[in-house]
Amino acid sequence: MNPYRPEPLPLQDLDYRRLLPLVGQANAALARYDGLLQGIPNPAVMLSPLTTQEAVLSSRIEGTQATVDEVLEQEAGLLKEGEKYQDILEISNYRRALFAAREYLQDYPIRLGFVRELHRILMDSVRGKEKMPGEFRKDQNWIGKHGCTIEQATFVPSNPLQLPDFLQEWEHYLDSKDIDYLLQTAVVHAQFELLHPFKDGNGRIGRILIPLFLYQKQILSQPMFYLSEYLESHRDDYYARLKEISAGQGWNNWIAFFLQAVIEQATWNSVRVVAIQALYKTMKEKIHTLTHSQYTVHLLDAIFDRPTFATTDFIERTQIHKPTAMGLIRQLKAGNILRELRPGSGRRAAVLCFPELLNIVEGRHIV
Repeated sequence: MNPYRPEPLPLQDLDYRRLLPLVGQANAALARYDGLLQGIPNPAVMLSPLTTQEAVLSSRIEGTQATVDEVLEQEAGLLKEGEKYQDILEISNYRRALFAAREYLQDYPIRLGFVRELHRILMDSVRGKEKMPGEFRKDQNWIGKHGCTIEQATFVPSNPLQLPDFLQEWEHYLDSKDIDYLLQTAVVHAQFELLHPFKDGNGRIGRILIPLFLYQKQILSQPMFYLSEYLESHRDDYYARLKEISAGQGWNNWIAFFLQAVIEQATWNSVRVVAIQALYKTMKEKIHTLTHSQYTVHLLDAIFDRPTFATTDFIERTQIHKPTAMGLIRQLKAGNILRELRPGSGRRAAVLCFPELLNIVEGRHIV
């Protein structure tokens, strides 16, 4: 099998009669979602659990098994090192990369050096850390069954000698304006995956780049549109459509698949954002009625930002005097807002969670 050689960008001879209706639907769905996003005064806090969910689902596509609950419980000190420790560390790194990207994009556009830095964060201290974190590959790799030869591979990425030139062309395409930015996002993501520039972690980096590119092009007001839920639930189609491109069968099926993913994911995300906004408003009133505290908003933001937490972490983040904070936590427990997962004992902090928010994020209470 020959290494993948990308077509020049922008692509020519696309089936616009088929794609443009999907482009219209996808832009409309994403605009509705972004309208909701713009109505949130502190999206990074209120939607923090959705960022964790994205990290979980994007990593699950690559084979990790941890859940949102387990990631948050690990961070709160509830889980000990065990069989899922490496999975959770990979997920935490993914979230760190998302947060770092959000800060970077406030001042700078996406560049290859930035992509390498995201990869370095992603691969820090996890499986694959020996595979050149933060560096583009220098040798030929291939994808297929374990132990297969390059001749038996299902996909052979670009030749490493040509890879720098292909990546420069990809970066140049990022700065251009194609016929539509959502269609361009589909191409940006797929081309990155097929160039396969790193030895490991390409899928996760490629998925991180989706909201970042949309934010850079001002399609999103925040780089917070996460597609991995759809891609994880349609994993076979996801890989099959990418493989069709590499097999020379054209881009139309992939772009149509991607646009459909945006349509459905934007709708799901909108439902969750509305539910989270409603919960925030309800809890603000409930906490104030329950505690009559000047710290109502501090409490609210703390439990939305981190819905599973140790009391020590809660006190540090809210900067509320410890006796006052502990009293407020007791009131929130008594009011059935918080649930205790582990009681405090001696120097060991109690661990609590905010079940209603976790239910929304995991889709347990969403119709």
